[in-house]
Amino acid sequence: MSPELATIVLFGCLVLFLALGLPLAFTLGGVGVIGILLLWGPSGLMVVASQMYAAMGKFTLVAVPLFIFMAMLLERAGVADDMYTMMHRWMAGLRGGLAMGTVGICTVFAAMSGISGAATSSMGVIALPEMLKRRYDRKIAIGCIAAGGALGILIPPSVIMILYGVYTGESIGAMFMGGVFPGLVLASLFIVYIAIRCWLRPEEGPPLPLHERATWGQKLASLRAVILPLVIVAMVLGSIYFGVCTPSEAAAMGVLGAVISAAVYRRLNWTMVKEACYRTAGLSGMIIWILAGAYCFTALYTATGVSHLLQELLLSVPGGRYAVLVTMQLVFFVLGCFLDPVGIIMICTPIFVPVVQALGFSTLWFAILFVVNMEMAYLTPPFGFNLFYMRAVAPPGTTMMEIYRSVGPFVGLQALGLALIILFPSIALWLPQTMLH
Repeated sequence: MSPELATIVLFGCLVLFLALGLPLAFTLGGVGVIGILLLWGPSGLMVVASQMYAAMGKFTLVAVPLFIFMAMLLERAGVADDMYTMMHRWMAGLRGGLAMGTVGICTVFAAMSGISGAATSSMGVIALPEMLKRRYDRKIAIGCIAAGGALGILIPPSVIMILYGVYTGESIGAMFMGGVFPGLVLASLFIVYIAIRCWLRPEEGPPLPLHERATWGQKLASLRAVILPLVIVAMVLGSIYFGVCTPSEAAAMGVLGAVISAAVYRRLNWTMVKEACYRTAGLSGMIIWILAGAYCFTALYTATGVSHLLQELLLSVPGGRYAVLVTMQLVFFVLGCFLDPVGIIMICTPIFVPVVQALGFSTLWFAILFVVNMEMAYLTPPFGFNLFYMRAVAPPGTTMMEIYRSVGPFVGLQALGLALIILFPSIALWLPQTMLH
């Protein structure tokens, strides 16, 4: 079979089965296994088995369930409640203050969890009713939570970064550090947008009346809410930055910090731990199944020459190397509307990373661009994860179309952030270059 025909058959089957609603893991694995059986017979399965075994044996994958477990514990520990109380006392007197403060809390939560769902769900339950009660515009209230929660996959520790590093060989510690400033840039863009919008339209984010605002004593007392979060962030990211721990070891330290936080807030009990374990097992199992299926699919299209054909097509895009880079970002954006980021890693990186190297770009920089693009995928319909998280916690009567409209401006801000990182690579590369290895 020629590479051209193989490309059409493989990706045609992929699109067909995904359109029929088959889970991504079984689509990738099923197409891969059937294709290998048809081309090489049963003996070809040994190649798939050996690759999968080598991938599953990578020690770095231990960090995935640990960071997810940390997020599940923190979601239930009461940390978010205290942080919101602190933010409410300090920010509620400003126009749009509650929305800006919610983005700030999501930023801190992102640095503690590594996944998007923890901050989105927590703030959806805690902050959304309070903003609506204060007569905030629904689109700002919903949009700031969905966009702020998506920072969880960019600001380290990020589970998506771990999987990208495991699959491509990119340094996970360097990726973690590379995500810090881009994450802060995006959070700043969100906050500035909310501030400007609410300044121009005060009715969309009214400040708290004077008689309801906290005293300075109450404000200062509430600052203790940030002590434990900052300790956890320092334990995880500081240990990686200074070369004290590997990402897997830092994940274990993060779990310890989460357990201590739950104990301090008197939420640590067997029921809480059991529920966190169940959810961790479910999410980790889903990720591992996608990894396994993707290795089957990758083994097939690499052997058939499909990847080389697609690389040649990319390199032939007119307009120079930056035109190729923009084309790859557009492909990521379109795929992000329909596929899980883990699946996109498995399908695209074997093709794109060699092209990036051939063009002379930094593969670390490209990795950060990919994660920023996947953050957009969490907000883009029809299958953005945070859209469904928000639908689950939004008030009765909230439609998906209303949620789509709410996140629209924030997707535009994410695209602006992506453009800034493309124009100024040092935003992503400066901090990793200063790391102590």
